[in-house]
Amino acid sequence: MGKVLAVNISKEKGVPKEAIEKGYFEVDHGLVGDAHAGKWHRQVSLLGQESIDKIMAVGVEGFCTGKFAENLTTEGIELYTLPIGTRMRVGEVEMEVTQIGKECHHGCAIRNLVGDCVMPREGIFTKVITSGYIKPGDEITII
Repeated sequence: MGKVLAVNISKEKGVPKEAIEKGYFEVDHGLVGDAHAGKWHRQVSLLGQESIDKIMAVGVEGFCTGKFAENLTTEGIELYTLPIGTRMRVGEVEMEVTQIGKECHHGCAIRNLVGDCVMPREGIFTKVITSGYIKPGDEITII
């Protein structure tokens, strides 16, 4: 079992996300108000604190939740080891893993700063199956 450390949102693409108190995650959409939400397979992005720690371990400082543009920063689960199709309950929300990693876009600010970005390898994407709220501290349970 894992837990949510932060819920992060941005109004536009290509910028780090800001932490919010709680977010409403809608079926076939994702986090309401987030630039990356929509009717597609990458409605919600998740990245584990364990993955962020790997980047910090090489001496890069100043990374906090949302800097890798993840909607949910988590801890306690190696997210990238979950098979596609895995369902999980996060707070009130049920979601399904649809993609592991992604292609890093040209000019990624994090890759330019650090020389590496962990999101393309260890970030995951989900679609929302059941709507509801998620807030920091909520448990993550694999169904």
